[in-house]
Amino acid sequence: MSYDLKIAVVEADAGRSAEILQGLADGGWTDVVVLSETRALARRLSEIDPDLVLIDLANPSRDLLENLSAASGASTRPVAMFVDRSDDGMTGAAIKAGLSAYVVDGLKKDRIKPVLETAIARFRMISQMRSELDAAKLALAERKTIDRAKGLLMQAKGIGEDEAYSLLRRTAMDQNRKLTDVAQALITATELLQ
Repeated sequence: MSYDLKIAVVEADAGRSAEILQGLADGGWTDVVVLSETRALARRLSEIDPDLVLIDLANPSRDLLENLSAASGASTRPVAMFVDRSDDGMTGAAIKAGLSAYVVDGLKKDRIKPVLETAIARFRMISQMRSELDAAKLALAERKTIDRAKGLLMQAKGIGEDEAYSLLRRTAMDQNRKLTDVAQALITATELLQ
């Protein structure tokens, strides 16, 4: 696990901040910025641009949890939240908010390293899954575009599917364009002519 991460800690209490800083230092993390206020958190985090955000709260409300999650950029970086108390609804809200780690029963110095390592690993896994899902959605959309263009060619020229695909492919190669771009151009032109 790489330890050259910039970490932002959101903690209002100076005593707890010191304990968190010591726990992070013990875990090998030294590039740490403490934010003692949640006001303008999104702006401050944008300026700092940390690799990971650690939030320590005594008893968050659902609104505060969602606001902190959105402000901390839970979809773009690992966010670990430590809370003293929670309930089933809050746990569900934390998962829905995209937190990488939601730890109940407060922050303890010796738990920081394993929780953050887990949060980082979970965030990377979820990010990879999102990338794979996006790639699959794009491939499906491209396939649909090509199939639609083939259908238009088959209907307009009275040719078979293989011939229509070959014609699209040859045109893409001749024009040095992507097959899906040629297919989309054909669809657009056909719609304009109707």
